[in-house]
Amino acid sequence: MVHAFVAVVVSAGTERELVEQIREHPAVTEAFVVTGDFDVIVDMEAETTQELLRAVTEGIRALESVGTTRTYVCLADGGDGHGESNAA
Repeated sequence: MVHAFVAVVVSAGTERELVEQIREHPAVTEAFVVTGDFDVIVDMEAETTQELLRAVTEGIRALESVGTTRTYVCLADGGDGHGESNAA
């Protein structure tokens, strides 16, 4: 399983509506409106990196009012089952 966070810039005033649309995608675990350089943070999971890429490009970037996206793939986790564990 591939776990990633996607930071999204959206058109002003569309944040809440867009989060609701993004949450409908099956690869999306959760999505939040946030403050800072990005407007929305999306938590995603997919079986492969190719499926993750498809989910981002077709499921998020294709939505109207989405601008820039940045995808951060998790390499390791804190032992909660996402990614690879650093525990010995």
